[in-house]
Amino acid sequence: MSKAIIADTSCLILLSKIEELQILRAVFGSICITEEIAAEFGMALPDWIEIVAVKNRKYMDLIQASLDIGEASAIAYAMEQNNCLLILDDNKGRRFARQLGIQITGTIGVIVAAKNLGVISAIKPYFEKIKSTDFRFSEETITRILSEHNEL
Repeated sequence: MSKAIIADTSCLILLSKIEELQILRAVFGSICITEEIAAEFGMALPDWIEIVAVKNRKYMDLIQASLDIGEASAIAYAMEQNNCLLILDDNKGRRFARQLGIQITGTIGVIVAAKNLGVISAIKPYFEKIKSTDFRFSEETITRILSEHNEL
């Protein structure tokens, strides 16, 4: 069984804002999102993004007491999978998912994976595009990642 790749809304929004949503497809082939994430995103989705339903709605509702509906649905769906990677940017959601043993990455991790796979030739131009949005990550993180990839 192949690994399910589940994206949260923030990843879709950020990559759409910088007009790079196709990076997800280039890195993963296809991804899935929950119905709740599709509703939060609110825009047309490419056909390589599958919309799925969370089976255990009560579990999702319990998670939603701590997180927003998109993150709660993504984590609940991830718990229903045997093998998955969850793309999640929110720190509180990431901590929650880690505590449950879910493998996670963030949108920045997707961009780094794209570089490592040769999908993109450099990370820095993508970071520059991200800086023009309202998405925030620390300068320390930027510097560390660029340094690790010889792009300072």
